[in-house]
Amino acid sequence: MMSSGVIDSESSRYFLSVVIPAYDEEMRLRTSLPVLRDYLRNQEFSWEVIIVDDGSSDGTSRITGEVFGKPEHVKVLKNSENRGKGYSVRRGVLAAHGQLILITDADFSTPIEEFERLHACLNQGCDIAIGSRSLADSNVEITQPWYREGMGRVFNAFVQMTVIRGYVDTQCGFKCFNRDKAIPIFSQMLVNGFCFDVEFLFIAKKRGLKIKEVPVLWRDVLESRVNVISEPIRMLLDLLRIRRNDRNGLYH
Repeated sequence: MMSSGVIDSESSRYFLSVVIPAYDEEMRLRTSLPVLRDYLRNQEFSWEVIIVDDGSSDGTSRITGEVFGKPEHVKVLKNSENRGKGYSVRRGVLAAHGQLILITDADFSTPIEEFERLHACLNQGCDIAIGSRSLADSNVEITQPWYREGMGRVFNAFVQMTVIRGYVDTQCGFKCFNRDKAIPIFSQMLVNGFCFDVEFLFIAKKRGLKIKEVPVLWRDVLESRVNVISEPIRMLLDLLRIRRNDRNGLYH
């Protein structure tokens, strides 16, 4: 159990907001949400959970109420259509009222307990703590298929060449940051797809925020919904779009 968090921002109602983007994730949420619920209820700090349903056709929105009931601090935001992970994360973050905001994937490839590693990093003075699967101390218990690992290495090489250097894993879906520092960044973000992580880190670094990669436990979950043909192409185009947006002064 973590000790009680002290809320030091007038704009924050809670100590922690957990934002989860979800697209047709009913089956995964049936497993992951009870684990999240039990973890949070065992903490002394205040919290809220925000599920952003990205136009799902299954029971993604319904399962949240089944697990948590309908307390004020658990909410579901529904996109009218599938808008993309970046759009959904952005919507969830901008609706959050926690002093700290944690974004995590619906499958909890990184267990919720790893939040404590990221929180410790924030306590040491960084503004943004990003989970990493690629550091020496990272613990990858179940690896991705070889072709996805290869795609990840190629993508990271393009990230380093075109947008931002110094981070070995921009795409781990487990990130935590101070709300007051992050809200101005998310208010400027434009990428709706999976490349939003890179855009977020690019703007944050441009603003001089302190970013730290933190080794985390990670387990691959089968049945990824990422199209291995179209999505990498879209992500590479989004890298170029980030550079163009910057040249056009959109990240002031």
